[in-house]
Amino acid sequence: MPAFHEIYEEMQEALKAQKEIGTIIEKYIKRISEVTGRNTVAYYSGFMSAGNKGYRTSIIDEDMNGFMSMFYGIDKRKGLDLILHTPGGDVCATEAIGNYIIKMFGHDIRIIVPQLAMSGGTVWSCMGKVIIMGKESSIGPIDPQIGGLPAHGIISEFNRIMKEVKQDPQSLPVWKEILSKYYPTLLWNCQHALDLSKEIASKWLAYNMFAKDKQKEDKIEKIIGVLNSSSNTLTHNRHFDYEYAKNLGLKVEQLEKDQDLQDAVLSLHHALMITFSNNSNLMKIMVNNTGKPYILATPGNTNATK
Repeated sequence: MPAFHEIYEEMQEALKAQKEIGTIIEKYIKRISEVTGRNTVAYYSGFMSAGNKGYRTSIIDEDMNGFMSMFYGIDKRKGLDLILHTPGGDVCATEAIGNYIIKMFGHDIRIIVPQLAMSGGTVWSCMGKVIIMGKESSIGPIDPQIGGLPAHGIISEFNRIMKEVKQDPQSLPVWKEILSKYYPTLLWNCQHALDLSKEIASKWLAYNMFAKDKQKEDKIEKIIGVLNSSSNTLTHNRHFDYEYAKNLGLKVEQLEKDQDLQDAVLSLHHALMITFSNNSNLMKIMVNNTGKPYILATPGNTNATK
């Protein structure tokens, strides 16, 4: 496997020669399918790059167009390896796109996480029959956020306030300022967001990862009970590695066990991360093993991978 700096130099030379660096990305993703004999789609967000702080770096309904493009004309019988690098995003978009992916590939889906698949990315990981993670890989909590705050935390805080005020009515003035920020239906929205996140992830785990497991209900309840509760995960940005995911009960495999696959996946990962770092206008890149790209960028930068 070429090292990060070697891929960087390869891409810089391509830029100097006015060649499309997209051809380098295509080379590495095709290599993955040569190793596995399966369809490969990479879904990468530029959320870690400077300037990429907009909502379009998250999972959004617009991404459905990208997945439709990725799946057009490929042999669905070969299954799907979906490579994810994402901070997550809109829960309804996550559900709709995930359902579409399942309709296309059924039970033959593997999720590969080279570095980060957080929040909605972790929910998508629940679609797979297995999650492939390396030593540097992380998934995260799936508890939804309301206005940037954990829905579970808002409900827990409100319940705590109600308990303290009931025990000591004179404490109400202390909590009054916090309660004044609770808009109508806030608690209702929080509970429904938690229920929806639980429903989606549980449904997909039951359909695929634990489809034939006689103890699937107990296993899924344990997994969702941790991932969907901020009282367990403590912070929405918490990173869970391979060992944590395995101990939680998820079916995970180590990327390092297949050296050829590891080399191919990390080469693609490096190439994509370098592409984002070279152009902060890039919001998202999707590409499959046929070399077909789908790019989201700020206006006027649709050819950002050239």
